[in-house]
Amino acid sequence: MTPEQLRQIQAPLKARYQSDPGAALQTFRAEAMLDFDHPSCSIRTGFAQYTAGLHPAAGGDGSEACSGDLLLEALVACAGVTFNVVAIAMSIGFRSARVFAEGTGDFRGTLGVSRDVPVGMTQITLRFEIDSDASDEQLASLLRLTERYCVIAQTLKSPPQFATRIERTPSPPAGT
Repeated sequence: MTPEQLRQIQAPLKARYQSDPGAALQTFRAEAMLDFDHPSCSIRTGFAQYTAGLHPAAGGDGSEACSGDLLLEALVACAGVTFNVVAIAMSIGFRSARVFAEGTGDFRGTLGVSRDVPVGMTQITLRFEIDSDASDEQLASLLRLTERYCVIAQTLKSPPQFATRIERTPSPPAGT
């Protein structure tokens, strides 16, 4: 894709969002069906279906997707697409590029072994490898803009308001 093709695709969206800011608000959704007999849940999206379960460090056997891995996979997916779009917009070509994410967490918090240890990842590193003729300055701008416009990176850096709730669903009538 050329920078001009990218601009042609995005120009009508940008114009619409400038004239109607409400049109830019989108809601993302995900759903999981829990397994009563096993500490796992099934996730079905428009793109994939998988089972998520415990990480081996929390008692899982490693055969199911771990939520921490899924978080990092969302990060590399978003960062990879964003990197590519920014590279196109900046006319930065590359022969190859890869993105990696690593997160570190202490499972003593997750398992309730120590209340002093946070639950979840406390360190995430995002790294790009690129084979390109671009200058160091261009690559620095590419990295800065990728981080700025990557939705998942920005969500992790500045967490959104977060709420939880539980709702009862009616049981089906007996005999149905």
